[in-house]
Order: sequence, then structure tokens, then C-alpha cells
Amino acid sequence: MFESLSERLSKTLKSITGQARLTEDNIKDTLREVRRALLEADVALPVVKAFIDRVRERAVGQEVSRSLSPGQQFVKIVQQELEAIMGEGNVPLELKQQPSVILMAGLQGAGKTTSVAKLAKYLREREKKKVLVVSADVYRPAAIDQLETLAGEVEADFFPSTSDQQPVAIAEAAIKHARIQFHDVVIVDTAGRLHVDSDMMDEIQALHKAVSPQETLFVVDAMTGQDAANTAKAFHEALPLTGVVLTKADGDARGGAALSVRHITGKPIKFMGMGEKVDALEPFHPDRVASRILGMGDMLSLIEEAERTVDKGKAERLAKKVKKGEGFDLEDFRDQLQQLKKMGGMGGLMSKLPGMGQMAEAAQGPGVEKEFGKLEALINSMTPKERRKPEIINGSRKRRIAAGAGLQVPDLNRLLKQHKQMQKMMKKAGKKGGMQKMMRGMGGMPGMGGPGGMGGPGGMGGMGGPGGGFPRR
Repeated sequence: MFESLSERLSKTLKSITGQARLTEDNIKDTLREVRRALLEADVALPVVKAFIDRVRERAVGQEVSRSLSPGQQFVKIVQQELEAIMGEGNVPLELKQQPSVILMAGLQGAGKTTSVAKLAKYLREREKKKVLVVSADVYRPAAIDQLETLAGEVEADFFPSTSDQQPVAIAEAAIKHARIQFHDVVIVDTAGRLHVDSDMMDEIQALHKAVSPQETLFVVDAMTGQDAANTAKAFHEALPLTGVVLTKADGDARGGAALSVRHITGKPIKFMGMGEKVDALEPFHPDRVASRILGMGDMLSLIEEAERTVDKGKAERLAKKVKKGEGFDLEDFRDQLQQLKKMGGMGGLMSKLPGMGQMAEAAQGPGVEKEFGKLEALINSMTPKERRKPEIINGSRKRRIAAGAGLQVPDLNRLLKQHKQMQKMMKKAGKKGGMQKMMRGMGGMPGMGGPGGMGGPGGMGGMGGPGGGFPRR
């Protein structure tokens, strides 16, 4: 979401980082560029003005002039003020009642219904809550069916409703049912409109009054830019909002909504939707997002994601195999590809690493994921024995495997070559002092830069570029 803003700010701040001292002139030039970058990212004008004034005030004061490296101190100020605009830290949900009611509000098409399912999954899996979801959207019968389907997918309980019922009656019946069944949380999906109108606001105010929710979350589409701030203001004036859910943050939105909504509503962004899948909802951490905007990566989120998604049993078995020098077979290779996919693919992984802005963008293209899919298809087309002992794969087996995966024999040859390179690295890692040698040879690993790596000679070649990767189709 923040690629263009990140790129502009990184270039602008790089010019000032090395300055031995800061003057009114070089601060003025840098701030002008920062202002332009924020406006181009669709950040609301009052937010840009407040941000620039705060940075200028701090930069020309004692804080920078006393610093040993004024340029770096200036970048630090920009980062701190970005965090201040988006909120001081992650604000968790307040769910102290039994059952706690969460009311979801927002315009039609913002992603409310999907966000209800994502939030239900998040609360069920990470907070260990028993969740009931209900749709009070009586104007769009498909919304009720959609929520029922999604509830089944995320294993949350669904309370049925029909389009001839009143929204308040639906919500009250759902809460009554939740008390009887000892649910911890009830999430109420409300009706949206294509624009803010008085009927919509009257209805949601009546619903809010009837159910007295512990959390009233405003769902806003990150793609709507400055308009998101205006919608947020209208909802904020009509409802006592407790937080914001920012959806479609994985798209090509310029980031303006994330930087504007908090400042305009005064309410924290609590969650950020990072994709279409039902598990693509993350708690919003302003410090981590500010770090990513400035191209400094987000290692904490990466570590948390790894802890949550990596299969520890498989990882331990692989570590023991490597230590014993038993090798790295194609089943291990497939496991690694699957773990990478769970962590959001190569692009998702690289976007959280410092200084990987442009490379992460390139790795997020559909071509990269498609090529990983081809590797997996080839391995799945093999017999268990062939996966464990790739050396037995002769000409006739190659033809059968390639045909089973719907690919060509040269594609399989490239996979076997890449696997051999990884096997050599793993053997080195199993020996004494081998880990350092392995890290030096990381360039040869598929997906990494360097010889045999992504874009390197004999490797994946940027997944279809020069270097012997899969041909572009």
C-alpha cells in the first residue's frame, strides 16, 4: 500500500541523513518534498499541515542541533510524528462483558461482511473466544448468505436472519441466543449504502442504542484515499466509534487513508485487512507501519507471523536431518515452499525486511507465485520414493512427472538443479562452522539474490527473467 510514499520519503530523507548540520534552508527543502509526497499519497490536507508543522517545530529546535548526527535525528523525528498521526500504539479490543457485542459500520463495498468473518476467525483462533456472527443487512439478501458461507469457513457460529425482519429485532434476538449458548462475542454486520445518507445514519444509531456495543468499529476501504477521511468524519459524528478497521491495505492504495482516519476521528485503527483470504487480518501497529513507510522493514511482524504459521514439528525434523547430514530431499523442499506461501509468499516476506522496497514489489507480482506453484506441482507429481531419492529420476520418469504436472521436462531439470544446490548448502550447514558458510552461499538459494538465486546466473532468474528461470508464458 505504501510503496510510492515509501519510495518518495526514502529518497527525500536520504539527502538529509548525511548532513553534518541542519539549517533552515535544507530543512525547508526536505519538508517541502515530504509535504508533496504526503499529498500525492492522498493524505488529507489538514493532516499534512499538522504533520509538517510538528516536524518543523521539533527539527529547528534544540532536539536536532544538540544531536551528533542531525540528519539521522531528523529522520527519527519524521518516524515519530508518523507514528503520532496513526496512533501511539496498538489498541486492543475491549471485550469485558459476556457476551461482548461488536457493531461493524461503514459504506457498502468497504469490505464489512468479509471483515466480520476475518475478525471472527482472529478472535476464535488467537483470543480463544466463542464467536457468534449475525447479519442485520436486510436490504441485501445476498449479504446474509455471504456471511453464512464465510462463518462456515472460519468455523464461527452463525445466527440466521431474513430480509423481512427489522435490524434491531435481529440483533436483539442474536444477543439473547448468545447469552443462552455462552458465546463470548457477538459480531453484528450492518447495512451499508453507496454514500452517507440520513436514513442509513438513523438506522445504525437506533441499532447502536438497542444493543449498546462494547466496540463500534468503522470499516473503511484504504483505496478511497481522501474520501475515506470525509466518510470517517460523518460516521464519527453519528456514532460513538471505538476504532477503525482499514480494509484492502494490500492493494495499490497510496496510504492516505491510514494516515488521515486516525487524525480526523481521533479513534485508533485497530485492524488492517491485508488480502482476500479469511486469515488476512492483522492488528494495526503504528510504529511498525511507520517503519515500513520509511523503508526500515517490519521485523517484529515477520517474527510473529513465523511463530504463528511455521510448522514447528517439521522445522525441528528438518534441523535434525541437516545436523545428521541426512540431506535435504524434495519433500523438505516442498514443505519450505508451503511455509513461504503461508507467510504471504516471497513478496509478503520481503516487504517486511529492511531496504527491500523495490525487490518486494517485484516479488509480489503474480508471476512469482505462479512459478512457486509450478515447483510444487512438479514435486506433487512424483512418487514418495522419487521425492526422497531424486537421483533415481531417469528420462522416462522425467517425462511422466512433467506430463503429470502439465509442464515440460526442462522445467523439471531446473527444479532438480536448484534442489541440488540447496542440498549442497544444507550439507555444509550440518558440518562444524557450516552455518556461516551456508549464509555466505545464500546467494545460490532460489528466491535470493546472487549466483543461482532470483535473478542470478543459473537460478530462477527473477522467476522467468535472464538466468535460466522458468520461461515467461
